[in-house]
Amino acid sequence: MEIQTNAIVKLEIPIDLFSVLKQTPDEFAQSLRIAAAIKWYESGIVSQGKAAQIAGLCREDFIVALGQFRVSPFQYSATDILREAGYETELGH
Repeated sequence: MEIQTNAIVKLEIPIDLFSVLKQTPDEFAQSLRIAAAIKWYESGIVSQGKAAQIAGLCREDFIVALGQFRVSPFQYSATDILREAGYETELGH
């Protein structure tokens, strides 16, 4: 019995979109995977490792992509870091 490890998702995209973006359909599909993975990572829905996997990138390349989208590779806010280090915040949390 073979276990399926990937799924194929089909989208209907207007053909003129590819020329506007100056991308082939395959390049567009890759860009879409990266954009979705970055957004899901930024929203805290998936981990950095899982997002890299969704994007079809190694973790190092995914971190570079985060920088291109101006998204921090860290999922902690400054307040979270201070709280975890044992410092009280101004809000008392």
